[in-house]
Amino acid sequence: TPVVSADLVLCAPVIAQEARAQGKPLEAHYAHLLVHGTLHAQGYDHETDETDALAMEALEILLLGALGYPNPY
Repeated sequence: TPVVSADLVLCAPVIAQEARAQGKPLEAHYAHLLVHGTLHAQGYDHETDETDALAMEALEILLLGALGYPNPY
């Protein structure tokens, strides 16, 4: 497996607004976005293939659960 380096850039005011709009705890929303972005950096994609999207979503749910966060979907 290749080692991938990436930067994740998050906009605090936008994330806070999204968390409020979605009724999610701010910390949980940050965790989801960080896991989501890290998976993208590792090559996961949800834009081109529904099977890939479902696999990525399942992995996000699994990883977030392991970190103590609920299913974000």
